[in-house]
Amino acid sequence: MNELQEVSKAQRRPCAQRPFARLLNKLLQGLERARTRRLLAGLDGRDLADLGLSHAERLNEMDKPFWR
Repeated sequence: MNELQEVSKAQRRPCAQRPFARLLNKLLQGLERARTRRLLAGLDGRDLADLGLSHAERLNEMDKPFWR
């Protein structure tokens, strides 16, 4: 009988080992946070109430830098 050999797919290196990809990913996440915070800044009291957020929570979120 033929012996079966285990064939595995080529392993990709984890993102932690690819510094450029990791940096690019962090930059894109930061840009997305900045975009959503700009949208949050444009909401009125009624929209905030629909989301369950207070004015203070909105201000707290908008004060954060884009990388957090």
